[in-house]
Amino acid sequence: MSSSKKTKHVLPTIVVAQFLCTSLWFAGNAVLSDIVKNFPAETNLLANLTSMVQFGFISGTLVFAFFAISDIFSPSKVFFICGIAAALFNLGACLPVSDVNLLLLFRFLTGFMLAGIYPVGMKIASDYFKDGLGKSLGFLVGALVFGTAFPHLLKTFTASFPWQYVIFGTSALSLTGALAILLLVPNGPFRTAGQKFNFRSCFDGFKNPGFRSAAFGYFGHMWELYTFWAFLPGMLLLFNSKHPSSTLNIPLFSFLVIASGGISCMIGGMLSQKFGAKRIATIALAISCSCCLLSPVFLFNGSAYLFLIFLFCWGLSGTADSPLFSSLIAKNAPESLRGTSLTLVNCIGFAITIISIQAVNVLSKQFNVQYLYMVLAIGPVLGLWALMGKKSH
Repeated sequence: MSSSKKTKHVLPTIVVAQFLCTSLWFAGNAVLSDIVKNFPAETNLLANLTSMVQFGFISGTLVFAFFAISDIFSPSKVFFICGIAAALFNLGACLPVSDVNLLLLFRFLTGFMLAGIYPVGMKIASDYFKDGLGKSLGFLVGALVFGTAFPHLLKTFTASFPWQYVIFGTSALSLTGALAILLLVPNGPFRTAGQKFNFRSCFDGFKNPGFRSAAFGYFGHMWELYTFWAFLPGMLLLFNSKHPSSTLNIPLFSFLVIASGGISCMIGGMLSQKFGAKRIATIALAISCSCCLLSPVFLFNGSAYLFLIFLFCWGLSGTADSPLFSSLIAKNAPESLRGTSLTLVNCIGFAITIISIQAVNVLSKQFNVQYLYMVLAIGPVLGLWALMGKKSH
């Protein structure tokens, strides 16, 4: 059997495993309306639950990179262990706890273990596909998006059951994904030992104008994306409350809008091969920026059809540029510092999501919600400015 036939199943397996394991990411958000009943005094639970997962992921990526975990140990085994651990920590949301801090700790630990799933999945793919990795990134990031959206769909299917079924279901999916990687994806043929994480040297990438423009484009994208995802169910709920005749299924449309971004990731990856990653990323970021600025017009006024069309446009454009920024950053990073440079950019990007989520949460108590989401345009505007400034391909 030829080596190509032996590895034909690898990318589909990684993509499916990424989807199954990253379903843990927004599992708490999908059942927030049920969890909040146990903590009626916690008015900031949405922002804090989401932020703790992000903070856990940031901490995890730094720890995994500093100790070179996926270089020293088999990345498939690292993925497996983290997938199992994340599933167990995810189950902590079902414990009958009265202290909200314990719930937040479980979400933090879930996010920490996701650092051994999403980036390590990318690492496994790079160990198999030396050429054409950029195209593979579109499918891998698309899997992350579908996984992020899936708990909302699971909530729709289990609406007549206790909310804990969503948590049980996502943990079971993570266990399945972890086993799939362990059993079907051994170490890749291009796996080599990487250098130890060097916090000081990872800043060297920013000396390259192409790297710098791609990184700042990515930062602007991250300011907008996760905050839009986190507050999307609230947008749908508010539309229903403003239009008593509207009966939009909030979990279902939350899933559909977020999941649409998975499709645009794959399409964007294919278009970038013909038109260039920077051009497609810039167009996508400009469209999502326009959605932020036009949100007062379309979010809560007019018909449900216009409202949903607008949300789908936002969902598609807000994610399409994600794998393209990853490929631009990887291409422009110093060869010997690619891993550490990508780690730093990833960590800064997810740290920005925490600031954005908390900022919108605070502003929601001070300003008319009609104009609230215009603040998300700050990131794309700055990102577009960075992309227009220097050339990267």
